[in-house]
Amino acid sequence: MADEQTTKNVAYIILGISFLVMMWFIIKQARQNREESIESNLPNIAGNDQRPGNAINPEQFDEPDEEALEEMAELLDLDDD
Repeated sequence: MADEQTTKNVAYIILGISFLVMMWFIIKQARQNREESIESNLPNIAGNDQRPGNAINPEQFDEPDEEALEEMAELLDLDDD
């Protein structure tokens, strides 16, 4: 079998390599997270943002319903109570 010093050296080499691999992975992940954070927190510039979709039935907003009229009357203090 191998002597004790050789076994220690091999163990140290394996531990050193695994340490370097872990540090490389942590640094790579930290850079990726930082880039994603910077990109997602950029200031909004008018016209650059994407607004998905449209109203399903835009005609529903042409004429207000009775509930909307009552709410407007309450807000304007036009209620006859």
